[in-house]
Amino acid sequence: MSQPILLTVDDDPAVSRSVARDLRRRYGKDYRIIRADSGADALDALREIKLRGDAVAAILADYRMPQMDGIVFLEKAMDLFPNARRALLTAYADTDAAIQAINVVDVDHYLLKPWDPPEEKLYPVVDALVETWRAVGERPVDEIKLIGHRYSSPSFHLRDFLARNAVPYRWYSVDDDEGRRILEAADAAPHDIPVLVTPGGTVLRQPSGPELADAVGLSTRPTQDFYDLIVIGGGPAGLGAAVYGASEGLRTVIVERKATGGQAGTSSRIENYLGFPDGVSGAQLTDRARRQALKFGAEVLTARDVVGLEARGSARVVMFGDGTEISAHSVVLASGVTYRALEAPGVAELAGRGVYYGSAATEAPECKGEHVYIVGGANSAGQAAVFFSKHAADVTILVRGQSLEASMSHYLIEQIAGIENIHVRTRTTVVEAHGDDHLERLTLCENGGATETVPTGHLFIFIGAAPRTDWLGTEIQRDDHGFVRTGPDLLTDGGPPPGWPLDRDPHYLESSIPGVFVAGDVRAASVKRVASAVGEGAMAVTLVHRYLEEQ
Repeated sequence: MSQPILLTVDDDPAVSRSVARDLRRRYGKDYRIIRADSGADALDALREIKLRGDAVAAILADYRMPQMDGIVFLEKAMDLFPNARRALLTAYADTDAAIQAINVVDVDHYLLKPWDPPEEKLYPVVDALVETWRAVGERPVDEIKLIGHRYSSPSFHLRDFLARNAVPYRWYSVDDDEGRRILEAADAAPHDIPVLVTPGGTVLRQPSGPELADAVGLSTRPTQDFYDLIVIGGGPAGLGAAVYGASEGLRTVIVERKATGGQAGTSSRIENYLGFPDGVSGAQLTDRARRQALKFGAEVLTARDVVGLEARGSARVVMFGDGTEISAHSVVLASGVTYRALEAPGVAELAGRGVYYGSAATEAPECKGEHVYIVGGANSAGQAAVFFSKHAADVTILVRGQSLEASMSHYLIEQIAGIENIHVRTRTTVVEAHGDDHLERLTLCENGGATETVPTGHLFIFIGAAPRTDWLGTEIQRDDHGFVRTGPDLLTDGGPPPGWPLDRDPHYLESSIPGVFVAGDVRAASVKRVASAVGEGAMAVTLVHRYLEEQ
């Protein structure tokens, strides 16, 4: 294969020559630079490149072009080269419109014209584009086959696991001819679903999380018995701790139950995170953080269920559900929270079969032309509503309170108000879910009065947060809601907590076990924001160093 291509599109010849010149100066040794003067010409070039079998690493397109603007062009280009990274060139006057358009099309960056000096304003953006492309690339994908049923809860959980861990797979319904043919070839039957077939031909029937992770090449076993730092939880707080810990020379391992990213990883778009003025999806943000942690040498263990944590002398020991354990000098507990269960008849029985907790992006194609209901009034619910509005005919947000203002960011409320197929019903609750093998109807109650039954096949729930701390022993102090107390919150009458073995008070993020620090949503009185979680993860590593110096 010849050199990968960087394609630029701008109807202004001077700008087109300028960007091509700057790109050749920096990237000409490793990439072929091609420029086009219109979206139509660029699409013709891309079709020819596709036929030749060459790869396109990144596309830079002008926003304001006649006949076909940059957004329309990039949408068409994605059909030919879905893995090519995308940037939009905009003038200062176009910034607001471009940002709104970027929220609709998954563009990686936008560049303001002029970009002088390129060393500061152009090259860092293109560096990020090509780095991401190298991680994804255009390599042939070994196809994993997953056979299941649309209304099977185990099938949904496997699809969600693969999607959130960025594992490519092809879905086959057991009701379709091809799905039945694959089952027959695998010597499996419909009652065996979900069935996974690896590229090597290995057949897994109703695999567990660790079995699935091993089969698709995710790391599940630690390479060492002892580390400097164990991070429990791979959300923003855990990833922040892992990046800072590994980059500062600590032997670091992250332990994650399902997929790195946590709840933030399921967010369709985070628009108030510092440094991303055009927004970034939770999956993109956390994938970059995971790759950053790996670059610095951290290990990431997936599908490992932590069931215990205790101090044994100077070691801090983490125990897994399969009976194995690992030890370290220190631990950062960043296990996050989970959405609270919606207590209404029929909801639990239909979980994974039309009722979903969190965004469940794998269900988006099934929502086409449907009426989707979302329960919750915080940012996560609003972001999900915006996401599903691009797929569903209508989206209704059900809010128990009188308005969204008390719990949702202002920018998101304004965005929702501007989307015609999103509706908000306040002081409304779900009192029952109905359906046989899948969700078919909801009974709603407004203002505590009369009820109404509405047809729907999709309910997404975002109500409150419960910490993942039921596995912790009594040595770790928690508040009445299960959140872990740290630092000043542990002090009793101005002194350290009972049983505290050291002469000093606990550090700010330190739990009631010395050397065990807490970061992110699982910590009592924490600020439930992505930026705060990342900051606490970084701060925890600073306190880990202070703790290790004391030993």
